[in-house]
Amino acid sequence: MAAQHGGAFLAEHMAEEIIERLGWVNRNFADALVIGHAPDILMAALAARGVAVTHAGPVGADRVCEEDALPFAPASFDLVIALGTLDSVNDLPGALIQINRSLRPDGLMMAALIGAGSLPKLKAAMLAADEATGRGVAAHIHPQIDVRAAGDLLQRARFAMPVADSDTLSVRYSALTGLVRDLRCHGWTNVLVSGAPPVGRTGLIAALQSFAEAADADGKTAERFEIVYLSGWAPSPDQPKPAKRGSATASLAGVLGKPPRAE
Repeated sequence: MAAQHGGAFLAEHMAEEIIERLGWVNRNFADALVIGHAPDILMAALAARGVAVTHAGPVGADRVCEEDALPFAPASFDLVIALGTLDSVNDLPGALIQINRSLRPDGLMMAALIGAGSLPKLKAAMLAADEATGRGVAAHIHPQIDVRAAGDLLQRARFAMPVADSDTLSVRYSALTGLVRDLRCHGWTNVLVSGAPPVGRTGLIAALQSFAEAADADGKTAERFEIVYLSGWAPSPDQPKPAKRGSATASLAGVLGKPPRAE
């Protein structure tokens, strides 16, 4: 999927997807916690459903806190949405466990984050910067989680009916400075490791050149964002349970119309 950039478009794209998925859920929610970004489109959609919303995050929120140190009592919410914030949290497994704990039984968690495979042109530019300075390669970008690992973490955090999937957003830039501007606009410069050594003037020139050399014929470079979506339910006795092994009354071969195999 391609997108025009400008403003907090990534957060809005994530919010639109979360809103659409929330529309598939035949449930009424009373109290929601929004962690991280809270675009107007998301807040308006929740208000239209009559949901009372608490916004939490490191800055600019009703409750200022870190994502892996939520200051809420257990079973405070029946809906938690984490938007564009779990990709660089210090303790992602712990954050998911805390989100689960903050949900009431049969409460829903939905999240969107930048996943593995994102920002390959930025990574290449930072590598070129390191090579130009001759100081060795440094970790400039936080480790990114892929869909499979995200699904495993949902299970470890004891979410029921966990689902993890992703989509790809391609954004075209005239220069590396435009990409950095958009990351800053989202407050996502935390994808860059704060403890990494500065690249300096020589490194910056190499990074800009690397990004420019990856441009298409029109002079613009396409950067890729892999957005991972997570959902899961707080356990509840009322949730459907998988059937016991061996309890099926029909064989898969019979359903597919296949003849039984001769012994």
